[in-house]
Amino acid sequence: MDTRLAYMSRVVDAQLEDKLRSMPVILVEGARGTGKTTTSQQFASSQVLFDEDETARGHAAQGTLPLQEGPHPMLLDEWPLVPGLWDRVRRASDRLGAPGRFILSASARPTDYIIRHSGAGRVGRIMMRPMSLWESGASTGTISLGSLMDRGFEAEYRPQPVDHPSAVDELRGVIEWLLRGGWPLTQTMAARDGQAFARDYLNEVCRVDVSEASGTRHDPRSVRQLVASLARNSASEASSRTLISDMGGSPAARQTVSLYLDALSRIFVYESQPAWSPRLLSRTPLRSAPKHHLVDPSLAAAAVGAGADALFGDRAALGLLFESMVVRDLRVYAQANRSAVFHYRDKTDLEVDAVVERDDGRWIAVEVKLGAPDSVEQAARSLRRLSARIDVGAAGPPAALVVVTSTGQPYTRGDGVGVLPVTALKP
Repeated sequence: MDTRLAYMSRVVDAQLEDKLRSMPVILVEGARGTGKTTTSQQFASSQVLFDEDETARGHAAQGTLPLQEGPHPMLLDEWPLVPGLWDRVRRASDRLGAPGRFILSASARPTDYIIRHSGAGRVGRIMMRPMSLWESGASTGTISLGSLMDRGFEAEYRPQPVDHPSAVDELRGVIEWLLRGGWPLTQTMAARDGQAFARDYLNEVCRVDVSEASGTRHDPRSVRQLVASLARNSASEASSRTLISDMGGSPAARQTVSLYLDALSRIFVYESQPAWSPRLLSRTPLRSAPKHHLVDPSLAAAAVGAGADALFGDRAALGLLFESMVVRDLRVYAQANRSAVFHYRDKTDLEVDAVVERDDGRWIAVEVKLGAPDSVEQAARSLRRLSARIDVGAAGPPAALVVVTSTGQPYTRGDGVGVLPVTALKP
């Protein structure tokens, strides 16, 4: 069967195409199951799948893999399995002297001893995360992150069809997408089957992947405790002390939390959200703690055993996982717009869920709420307070202030703050 016939377009497609025109080697990284191999295959003329081909691993280790012969672009899948391959690819790309020669994909960030030399001038990196709602087909894409950055918030009112789902049905639909997750294999599954996938995924992460990433023996039950703690503290700045306490609070727990967090980061299952550090008009101190996120909210739901009905009835828990889903999508869209996603909090406890900053300095601030009118009002006040504190001479004014909700349609409030559902966003 030709897998290209069923290929679902990804936001990183355009990024891969661009980098193939400018860089000799493109490094595609991300968690297992995000579709790195399938996406890379769309752009490769030949491939070597090291996790499947033992003969190829042997040739690569001995330096007898014909890297320069091509055809190019050549996909080298799960390349860290072969010690020394990084330097061989670097040298081959230098001899070939042209962009678009190799695509390297990996499900774990290699240790420093595997990459002894910098890829500067040779390697372009692409992070591949689970699918956003736009990629899954669950977003209309009526508002793009790029347009928010360039032109601010613009919403056109569109009367709803007679058969449009109610707000309750819309929310239940968002919960189902949250539980199904952004994994290509789960896109046509029922939410409960997507959760079964996520539970099995976490079991393998705790049983095998963390040990391989850390290079040490580990206790899968302790890893599972840490993952559950990260899930309970999704979209929060929970301290190391909290994580350690959730793992029993013993001296051993103190030693292992850092090790396991590093391993979970190396396999791209855990991705913190750093704090934003703008210049303020006042001397208000900023907090620097990152927020915690698993790479996909379906994993967090699976880690704590939360199903659709339980989340619908527990709006506090749903709110945290919903925020994590919005951050996942913002990261996918931000990467396509040369941007990064931060959060803001200062010592007065003014907090804003996400700040998206582009490499030219333009930025937007985002508050994430399920959609109740009082919560939207509170979110808009926080966004206006943040805007008033920023030294616009240094950072510039916000391109947009936006409240992202779970339901409804886009509109502009009288104070200029935009409100839109996550199901209206695209890159």
